[in-house]
Amino acid sequence: MANFSISLSPAAVAEVERLRRKQNCPIAPLRVRVRSGGCAELYYDLSFEENPDGDDRCCTCDGVAIAVDVLSLPYVNGLTIDYTEDLMGGGFRFYNPHAERTCSCGHSFVPQADIPQADLTTH
Repeated sequence: MANFSISLSPAAVAEVERLRRKQNCPIAPLRVRVRSGGCAELYYDLSFEENPDGDDRCCTCDGVAIAVDVLSLPYVNGLTIDYTEDLMGGGFRFYNPHAERTCSCGHSFVPQADIPQADLTTH
C-alpha cells in the first residue's frame, strides 16, 4: 500500500501539539499503531516516535507528521482521529472505515473480514 491517509480533526491536532509540548518532543511524529487485544479484537495505540523505523509509512495531516508501521497500515488507512472533552475528561476518538464493529470504549475494534490479518501480538 504505497499511498495512505489518516485525518486529524482540528481538536485532535491541537491536543497532539499540547501533548508534544508537555512531553518535550516538539517535532516527533505521532505513532499510530494497532495492537492485538482490548475490548474487541484490536486496539489503537498512540505515542510519539523520535526515530521512526525505516519500514514505517509516513504522512502529514495539518502539520502533524504521522508514522505507521507496515503491520498496522491496512487497519488504519482512511482513519479519522478526533479529540473530545466531556464531564468525564478528554480523549481521542477513532472513526475507522475498516472497522466492522467497535467497542463502546471507542478504542477497540473488530476489523472487516476483507482486511488481511497480521500478527499484531509482538509489535
